[in-house]
Amino acid sequence: MLQSIRDRLSGPIVWFVIGLICIPFAFWGIESFRGGSADPVVATVGDHDITQAEFRQGYEQRYQQLQQMLGENFNPGIIDQARFRQNVLDDMIQEQLLRQYVQKAGYRASDAAVFNYLSSVPAFQQDGKFSAQQYRDLLQRRGLQPQRFESQLRESLVIDQLREAIAESAFVTDDEALLSRRIAGQTRDVGLAVLPLAAFQRDAQVTDAEIAERYEANKSAYMAPERLRIAYVDLALDKLPKAENPGEAVLKVAYDAEKDSRFTSSEERRASHLLIAFNADKSASKARIEKLAEQIKAGASFADLTKQNSDDTGSKASGGDLGYIKRGMMTKSFEDALFSLKAAGEISGVVETEFGFHLIKLDELKTPTVRSFEDPAVQAELLDVYQARETQKRFQELSDKLEQLAFENPTSLEPVAQALGLKVESSDWFTRAGGSGLLAEDAVKTAAFSAEVLTDNENSKPLAVGAGRVVVLRKSEYEAPRQRALTEVRDGIAAELQLAKAKAAAAAKATQLVEALKQGQSLDTAAGAHGAELKPDAVLTRNATQPERVIVDTAFKLPRPVEGKVSAAQLTLANGDLAVILLRKVDEPTTATLAPTESAQLRDAVAGAEYAAMRKALEKEFKVEIKNPPADPNAAAAGEEPAP
Repeated sequence: MLQSIRDRLSGPIVWFVIGLICIPFAFWGIESFRGGSADPVVATVGDHDITQAEFRQGYEQRYQQLQQMLGENFNPGIIDQARFRQNVLDDMIQEQLLRQYVQKAGYRASDAAVFNYLSSVPAFQQDGKFSAQQYRDLLQRRGLQPQRFESQLRESLVIDQLREAIAESAFVTDDEALLSRRIAGQTRDVGLAVLPLAAFQRDAQVTDAEIAERYEANKSAYMAPERLRIAYVDLALDKLPKAENPGEAVLKVAYDAEKDSRFTSSEERRASHLLIAFNADKSASKARIEKLAEQIKAGASFADLTKQNSDDTGSKASGGDLGYIKRGMMTKSFEDALFSLKAAGEISGVVETEFGFHLIKLDELKTPTVRSFEDPAVQAELLDVYQARETQKRFQELSDKLEQLAFENPTSLEPVAQALGLKVESSDWFTRAGGSGLLAEDAVKTAAFSAEVLTDNENSKPLAVGAGRVVVLRKSEYEAPRQRALTEVRDGIAAELQLAKAKAAAAAKATQLVEALKQGQSLDTAAGAHGAELKPDAVLTRNATQPERVIVDTAFKLPRPVEGKVSAAQLTLANGDLAVILLRKVDEPTTATLAPTESAQLRDAVAGAEYAAMRKALEKEFKVEIKNPPADPNAAAAGEEPAP
């Protein structure tokens, strides 16, 4: 059945979009990203190289996934790009490690396992049951090739076997569970004194000599990057006017041409089946289904026998119902048997496929129907198709003309704009890192800073920007990299020095405050003597969200207070203020028993830790080598060197 599905589908080999379905173990098909030999290697995992192009593809896929997950709440500004790039590389390394390990260890996933999983995916179901038509349509809309999709799913299921083996074998003893509960349930009484950084900044004095010294020592840090403004013409498919209604005669010709493919439904048959899968003794499986066939001939209920005996877990509960089936959706032997049945209620003989032996029942037959030309919906659909084709044709003609005119007039965009009825637009200043909107497009950034545009002062080649959009650009204004004068950066350097001095002074004061506590002073006395703001005492739990996390984390890292010793530390708050925290007391729960849910949660945590440890161990077994840091994909596309 799977082979038949994949044989009937076609389309470009495109990577699996995570948003399509949720697979138990999220994976990324690294082989599908292979680049050429000139592509720099970012990391080597065992016998596999992760290239820069491969990394860029993985980065873009995960970035799109994040956009889909957050929807309207997506805000690029909240993303730490450096950390995001590192996380992408870490994910790709871990996925490749697991893939190589399961392959070496001999893990496998059968066709039946793949089919059972596909049958359970809601996206591939219709009326609660797996629909091969739904499966085919959904993959086609995503431009996915079934063979590649199923191969990736098979890899995911194989890796999931490893994950489940570790998860199901994890355990904790009663003593470990109770100790964990005591640690997790701890509360810590703390006092806090804050040293506001602003007060130290007011007192920090910076001289002209210090500013000049910092400037001379770090001149390279005060360079203004090169920047550019471009002029461009923008040809967009969605901005072209729609073609006029061509009239009934033209639409009728289009109808006749599209009648069979677009307006005629194919024959559909609703079927049920009873499956007996092959076992070690194939003849025994056949004998079993032949016996069931005899019972059905004798009057037994097909649905009841299917519920009791079928090996198709996806359909047995519904009496073997497979929904409506068209030609080309099943394996040939299954399909031939189904479409040879003459009337609803008829049951086939024993049919053999790669999945086992089947009995097939025809439940309902839908004959082909043809929607007439006179149907208003048909004519509206024909008009939409006609206008879309004509607009696309017009767009292609204009694109060709745009390319020709841009080539014939390399030093100006005005002739191009006048001939095509377009407007010459101007951009804001931007650097090689790009800007917003059009200036964020890799193709635009690369072309704008190319020698052709930047040095030769020529028009760029037509650039495809997304689907149905082409732009041609040229340099409008350019500023080369330059050394900023001291007068330009003086205020910034002064602020840097002032902040550094303030932090140093605050840290010294915090150290003095901690020493005062160790000498026996109370927190309120020491805080008053050192100009700190005393905060109310608090009882903290490990998962407390208030006060800020750094305070909670520091509190639970401090040693228990003992007689004659003070447990205190200094820390930096999120706003830059320095603080001193004093641990007064530690309390723990005294319950001697655990709730079942607590034990289960702890077991899951242990399983997760063991799985993480196993993945870490694989790095030594298969050897992971980071050869180049993961560069910013946008910077790489624009021709910039990767950041050190």
